[in-house]
Amino acid sequence: MTTHYHWEEITVLETAIDDMNPEFHPYVIEKLLAGGALDAYLQPIIMKKGRPGVLLTVLARPRDVDHLLAVIFTETSTLGVRIRTEKRACLARSFLTAQTEYGPVRVKVAYTGDKNTPVRYSPEYEDCRARALERGVPLREVFRAALQAAQKTEKTPQ
Repeated sequence: MTTHYHWEEITVLETAIDDMNPEFHPYVIEKLLAGGALDAYLQPIIMKKGRPGVLLTVLARPRDVDHLLAVIFTETSTLGVRIRTEKRACLARSFLTAQTEYGPVRVKVAYTGDKNTPVRYSPEYEDCRARALERGVPLREVFRAALQAAQKTEKTPQ
C-alpha cells in the first residue's frame, strides 16, 4: 500500500491564559506565525473558579522552540508553557501562481505520495483578498477563479 503522506516531528507548546487583555490575542498569534510557528491558535476554556480563559497552542519545528517561547513569555501573561513532541502526517505540497482575470494568486497544491498527482488546491486568502479589494469584486469570485486557473495550470504540460 502506498502512503499518501509523510511523517514529521513537531513540538507543541501550550499554555492556558485567563488574565490577559483579549485585544492582544491577534497580535500574539501574528507574532508567533511571523516568528516561525507552523500554526498558532486559541481555544476558549473555563479555568479554575469558573473563570473564562483561552488555551494558546503553538505548533513548531523543534529548532524554533526557544524563539517561540520567548515570544510567548514576552507577549502573554503566562508563567509557564507545557511542551511535548508529537508526530504528524502531512501531504507533500508546493505553491504555484495562478493567473486569473483579477490578477495573480498564489495557490497551495497538496500531492499524493508520488508527488505528481494533485489532490487539493487552496488559494491563498491574502492574495484573494487583495485582488478582490483591488477589483471591487466578491472574494468568493476571486477564490473560484484562482481554483479553476490552478487546476488548468497543473494539467498543462510544463
